[in-house]
Amino acid sequence: MAESDRPPLPPAAAGIELLVLDVDGVMTDGGIYLGAGGFEMKRFDVADGAGIKYWQRVGKTTAIVTGRSSEAAAARAAELGIVLIRQGAKQKLPAYESILAETGLSDEQVAVMGDDLPDLPLMHRCGLSIAPANAVAEVLAAAGFRTRAAGGAGAVREAVEAVLKVQGLWETVLERYRRESP
Repeated sequence: MAESDRPPLPPAAAGIELLVLDVDGVMTDGGIYLGAGGFEMKRFDVADGAGIKYWQRVGKTTAIVTGRSSEAAAARAAELGIVLIRQGAKQKLPAYESILAETGLSDEQVAVMGDDLPDLPLMHRCGLSIAPANAVAEVLAAAGFRTRAAGGAGAVREAVEAVLKVQGLWETVLERYRRESP
């Protein structure tokens, strides 16, 4: 996507230090595959994982707050080095507040990416609210930034890149790969 085609980010993006993500519908396409005995599988997008790693490499923190509990989400969080994970959060605000207390960050330093109604309380509190393209109408209306990509299809990667560009940190990410080029 051309830079000129990107929707603009609000000024609040400049101060973001923590990215809080929902799982189903944000890190995944929202599909849940259930097998015998309740075995659950989810599909995570590699581009989103790369975006999370870029975010972390410039010293930023990532957290997960999800209403469901799943081994797949825990495994993906572990694989990406996300230690701030709150699963089974039927009411997400207490989980969010516990992360703020643990990190010492303020609402203004947090971006929340959600796709459905349970994410709204966090999106109304944080410094930057982000919605994937396929979020429900109420979440899209509340979002300060909407990605062009759908949840589970690069939306997290798109949001990370946009925020890091506003913060002047995208070049830091690129430099690592420029050094590795032949």
